[in-house]
Amino acid sequence: MQYKSPLLQSLQSNLRLQHLSRRTEASYVYWTKRFVRFCGLRHPSELAPAEVRRFLTHLVVERNLSAATQQQALGALLFSTAPPSASRSRPGTTSGRCRSFWGTGMCRPR
Repeated sequence: MQYKSPLLQSLQSNLRLQHLSRRTEASYVYWTKRFVRFCGLRHPSELAPAEVRRFLTHLVVERNLSAATQQQALGALLFSTAPPSASRSRPGTTSGRCRSFWGTGMCRPR
């Protein structure tokens, strides 16, 4: 599927460069769209850590989504905002995995 948004086009090409499945691609695009809409259609690079924290809290508190779903959304946001070379580390490495994501206090998922 081709997207009109440059952000989603970039996300799609980065996901395909990493050879991730189409279902992962669809999921990451979905969560990126929801995050952008939640933040008033602003680009994720313009947003502060507080916006990410507010979105993740909204998912759990107001939408009653599980922690696993919250982690999936966080993973999508990590991937969509990371530079293409840093999107995924090599298998077997743990460098950077437990660094706090944008000051949210949440660890980066595997």
